[in-house]
Amino acid sequence: MNVIYPLAENDRDEIIEHLLSLSAGDRRLRFGTPTSDSAVAHYVEGIAFGHDAVFGVRDQDDTVVGMTHVAQAAELAELGLSVTEAQRGRGLAQAMFRRAALHARNRGIRELYMHCLAENAVMMHVARKAGMRIVIDGPERDAWLALPSATPLSIGEELQASQLMLFDFTLRAVVRNLRETPRLPSRTPFAA
Repeated sequence: MNVIYPLAENDRDEIIEHLLSLSAGDRRLRFGTPTSDSAVAHYVEGIAFGHDAVFGVRDQDDTVVGMTHVAQAAELAELGLSVTEAQRGRGLAQAMFRRAALHARNRGIRELYMHCLAENAVMMHVARKAGMRIVIDGPERDAWLALPSATPLSIGEELQASQLMLFDFTLRAVVRNLRETPRLPSRTPFAA
């Protein structure tokens, strides 16, 4: 199961690290153009936390290995997704897309939008699987998905996702603490 974490302003360094870990080709697919390290840093510094939403997936070492940025503008939200190469094929992009769509839906967003290059087969697959309407414009693609209004069920689903994340966070903290705690010998010799 893929646990999706909300990322916040204090996670900017991890977000930059994740995006910089993408190959030059993957960055081009993510941003639609070749993107330098400084452009990536500028992009991350420009994320409006509190207005936009950012979600991530962490590996067993707590490293961000996938992220989605939900940039909100009135009743429209644009989605940007990335997953590190070693983590692909595990459904992370689909899981992050569903989580982002649920978040947007429950906040009154009426439509999700994704823009990508035609050659970005993975994003086209995510868009098709989500039922997005794809518009072809030369070497680029725009995908649109109308979102239904929030319901008690959709709000409950988001609360459940938050509870799962809190459980995962707690479990990770316990495991990390156990690894860092010095162990006592299994038998304490007694002096005679």
